[in-house]
Amino acid sequence: MKKYSLLIAVALFSGFAGAYIFQIIQPKQVVLQTANIENNTSGIVSNISLKNTMATGEDMVKASQMVTPTVVFIKTLSHQSNYVDPFFDFWNNTDFFGRRGPVASSGSGVIISGDGYIATNFHVVKDADQIEVITNGNKHSYTAKVIGTDPSTDLALLKIEAKNLPHITIGNSDNVKIGEWVLACGNPFNLTSTVTAGIVSAKGRNINIVNNQFPIESFIQTDAAINPGNSGGALVNMNGDLVGINTAIASNTGSYNGYGFAIPSNIVTKIIKDLIEYNEVQRGFTGMDVIDIDSKIADKLNINDNNGVYVQYVLPKGPADNAGIKAGDLIVKANGKEIDSKSIFDEQISYYRPGDKVKFSILRNGKETEEYITLINREGNTSVTRKESITSVALGAEFEMISKLETEKYNVKSGVRIFNIRNGRIRNMGIPEGFIITSINKKEYSNPKDLTNDLEKTRGQILIEGLNSNGSRGFYSFYMY
Repeated sequence: MKKYSLLIAVALFSGFAGAYIFQIIQPKQVVLQTANIENNTSGIVSNISLKNTMATGEDMVKASQMVTPTVVFIKTLSHQSNYVDPFFDFWNNTDFFGRRGPVASSGSGVIISGDGYIATNFHVVKDADQIEVITNGNKHSYTAKVIGTDPSTDLALLKIEAKNLPHITIGNSDNVKIGEWVLACGNPFNLTSTVTAGIVSAKGRNINIVNNQFPIESFIQTDAAINPGNSGGALVNMNGDLVGINTAIASNTGSYNGYGFAIPSNIVTKIIKDLIEYNEVQRGFTGMDVIDIDSKIADKLNINDNNGVYVQYVLPKGPADNAGIKAGDLIVKANGKEIDSKSIFDEQISYYRPGDKVKFSILRNGKETEEYITLINREGNTSVTRKESITSVALGAEFEMISKLETEKYNVKSGVRIFNIRNGRIRNMGIPEGFIITSINKKEYSNPKDLTNDLEKTRGQILIEGLNSNGSRGFYSFYMY
């Protein structure tokens, strides 16, 4: 008995010790926070308040009272399949064949105008067939409409039919200082109207979480507690001004572990205005790719610091090339703003539209010069872009041609992007949001109308080839009856 007792004691000790060590050494994961709450079958721009101010004082009570009425609770319902099976297993939300049923999730949003415009995260409403918004205070419930989305920044704009709603004042995120007190307001774990406090830990964070061809990541990092359900909520300063939209956390467990990230309010403002005015983000491109300066690049250029970004590629006859910028140059300023990382560079460019001129300070061979670049759109010109897409009810998605810049970047002749996936064949096929179809059964397409017509009618074995949202190659093969 003593022998067996000793063995059992050693085994228990080893198990607990191993679990503890694993918890310590396992890498942190960055998690987009949307809480699954159940798995069962059941004056457009002028009325958005803008304020250019820094936080003063530490009156958390006042700031909390100002922000809480402007943050809403968002509930979404996504139907994974049209198919209804009598043997549906409600315990694991799958039918006899392993197909999933309706999924409900929750998140947060911020009222930005009295007539019902609400900013939230794209991943909060992605794939949603129904969106319900519940306001704080009077607890009124509204059905929300998606005005537009921008997966590259993980932002979405909703609209509810209401008037005289309490709405937030949008502050200037450039004025946010590291070490400044901020409050995070949202609905974590369905605990509505929760406020937590912390400081700004860092700015310009790129955490490689936005899965998109042209991601923009320049997050405000905070240690204010952010948990599942906080996504789309407000990060405010001590004046109650919005300085960010809470988006993600870095965590071992999926819950708060000391690191939260928010989209800067200046980016939010630009995206909102574009979605309201054009129903599409007017994004400007420089015609060059830049990367952060590491020790190898610093040694190669014989420089002592890592200020600026390194020009890795210049598009022939593009805006940067026309301005005389060359691969190997360093970009140290954009319109007078110091650039010390790629995330800051991307953030600064995101504020401008095609046709805008941006002054860049270039460092080449130890000499600094200034060059002006006129930004272009995805098609390589300076005109305003309008979203032109085809909606297929049978396929349950929208389809659009990819841009000229994307065809050059990925070295393909053409491609059709799938987005706004709803209930239908595309979802049942398992094809993800943002996938670019380059061919169906080896046939290429020059417009989305022909592609959707063929995909709706084709029967038998189907092979879809294309690009994932991060640019990697992908394919889907299935049999269509």
